[in-house]
Amino acid sequence: MRGWWREIAGLVLPAACGGCGRPRTELCEQCAAALAAGPRRVRPDPEPAGLPVVHAAAPYENAVRAMLLAHKERGALGLARALGGALAGAVRAGAGQSGDEGPLLLVPVPSARRATAARGHDPARRIALAAAAELRRGGSAARVAAVLRQRRAVADQAGLGARARQVNLAGALEVAAGGRRLLRGGRVVLVDDLLTTGASLTEAARAVRAAGGAGHGAAPVLRAAVVSASPSAFELNRN
Repeated sequence: MRGWWREIAGLVLPAACGGCGRPRTELCEQCAAALAAGPRRVRPDPEPAGLPVVHAAAPYENAVRAMLLAHKERGALGLARALGGALAGAVRAGAGQSGDEGPLLLVPVPSARRATAARGHDPARRIALAAAAELRRGGSAARVAAVLRQRRAVADQAGLGARARQVNLAGALEVAAGGRRLLRGGRVVLVDDLLTTGASLTEAARAVRAAGGAGHGAAPVLRAAVVSASPSAFELNRN
């Protein structure tokens, strides 16, 4: 019910820019431009073992940070299309344009169950759906494969350091029954809204590899993409 009320509120309440708060627009041109900073490869420091190659659309600061928080925590669901467009750019940067290996399979990293219940929606999945739609509009075969599930409860990540996050998430995800078959049908790209320490994407990658969903030689073909990453992760880019 909370999700329905948020959808309705987004239609009838006065809009303000999710990035800067400018009235009568859900997203102004300046804030939209911040999402188009140019996707690039990013690396957290320290970089967890097993983290796939990750591309991000924009640094997590200023308007981009405000937009992600508005979408995730304050129910500004109309921002999903713009955020999904940015994610689609990061997916393209990491996966390339070739369709020889099948369609792009966007696998969102699931939120904790209690977080999804409190927010009334799953931010990563919503953005992934928007990204897949944008990729299809651009001529790329893409679909969302929401096959990851939490197999045990995890603690709130807020306030935890890089090592503590890895310990907290280790073994927490699994591929749902029937998911293995879906993952063998294309190029797997793990997707999330934000990369900070890389712990969530590393655990998601472990679960997909354990299920055999990235094919033979899993490490070279598994990729990841996010809307945003910490500014320091952008600075550590060593392309």
